[in-house]
Amino acid sequence: MAETLRDALLAAYQSNPNLTAAREGQKAINEGVPLAKANGRPDVVAQPTYFENVLQDTGASVVQARGFNVNASVAAPLYAGGGIKNAVRAAENRVEAGFANLRGAESAIFSAVVGAYMDVIRDEAIVDLNRAQVGVLQVNLEATRDRFEIGDLTRTDVAQSEARLALAVSNMEAARANLIRSKEIYIQLVGRPPENLEAPPPLPNLPETPDSAVKVALDNNPDVIAARETREAAGYDRRAANAARLPTVSVFTQGSYSNALNSVSSNIPGFQADNSALNGQAGVRATIPLYQGGQPAAQVRQAQARLGQAQELEIAAEREAIAQTRASYASWRASLDVITSSERAVAANELSLEGTRAENSVGNRTILDILNAEQELLQSKVQLVTARRNAYVAGFSLLAAMGRAEARDLGLEGGALYDPVADFQKVEDAWNDWSSQADPQVKASRTVDTPAQKAEIEPLPQ
Repeated sequence: MAETLRDALLAAYQSNPNLTAAREGQKAINEGVPLAKANGRPDVVAQPTYFENVLQDTGASVVQARGFNVNASVAAPLYAGGGIKNAVRAAENRVEAGFANLRGAESAIFSAVVGAYMDVIRDEAIVDLNRAQVGVLQVNLEATRDRFEIGDLTRTDVAQSEARLALAVSNMEAARANLIRSKEIYIQLVGRPPENLEAPPPLPNLPETPDSAVKVALDNNPDVIAARETREAAGYDRRAANAARLPTVSVFTQGSYSNALNSVSSNIPGFQADNSALNGQAGVRATIPLYQGGQPAAQVRQAQARLGQAQELEIAAEREAIAQTRASYASWRASLDVITSSERAVAANELSLEGTRAENSVGNRTILDILNAEQELLQSKVQLVTARRNAYVAGFSLLAAMGRAEARDLGLEGGALYDPVADFQKVEDAWNDWSSQADPQVKASRTVDTPAQKAEIEPLPQ
């Protein structure tokens, strides 16, 4: 059965460990929002205590042998200088940045899969071309030896044919090693060996000009979006840091209950001591920082520096996206031109080889001329195969730089796509201390049981 590029991308989408790990990492980032919101919610504490008085003054008027106390309090912040509000907003922006980084991870994995897929196709073709070249040179060598035996050619002609055959064999072995390497990288990314890969479908929505590509990239490139959201989060961190030197106000209520468990005894005649007591209070508490050793100012300066860093990194991400988009566009267009030129070269070299052989039969060309013509034809065919691979990979890289090389853009089928927003919404307003979920199970597939790859392939159709 043949395997398509969509099959490979879908397998990587479902089981590539780098991608599944990125999703788990995003879940950890999501929890930053409920953690920040928790600081603005009531804090309820109960502290029960049981004690035994193992040493006490025996001459005391009242003696208690044991007791049980319960202290409970409820406190809720009313004003925190904007620290909680800005911390929540910063966490929300980091979630958005995480969404963008997850898109970037997905795009990077897909780009690597496309590269590996095309590498296998290219290297299979190159192995087949080199194997065919070895066969041709073996026939040439046999013919050269036969003509040498009858005195039509010299020992030099035989040596030239032997040298070219030996070189072709070494090139074929090198091509086989490259194919094995490409197959192993494919397994690393996709999780299974490549089987009879089909030619990939045409890439959709490629831009007409580099400027139009850059315009799309600046709006959709996940790295640019992540840098923008990170800068927004750093701005909120800066505001939250300022809250450390502002007053805070909270409301509270607290109560206590104690019981001596009927262990109170008195040496005073007629005195009956109480064995229990209940107290309670409620109020408003303000905390006014007067001096904190310079810590708030240092926190503000630190947040300012990180904001400055995030601002510069946003520009860096924009620069990188522009450069990557323009470079990918140039590589894609150049590879298309190389394909056209290589197709012409293959046709011309085929005609040249045919003519050289004909001219050799009448003595106008030497064996070396035939060998050179065969080598040039092989090189042009290899260049054509490589150019087709480069054009497709460069085109996909261009789509990735534009932010259009993700699962939804490629229309992957085979089940519901992973929705990071849905995962975030499950925990965004979580407040229960005892809510829990099962520990994660491994989603990525292992490749330890896949066989070591070989370079044996079926010959290409003529």
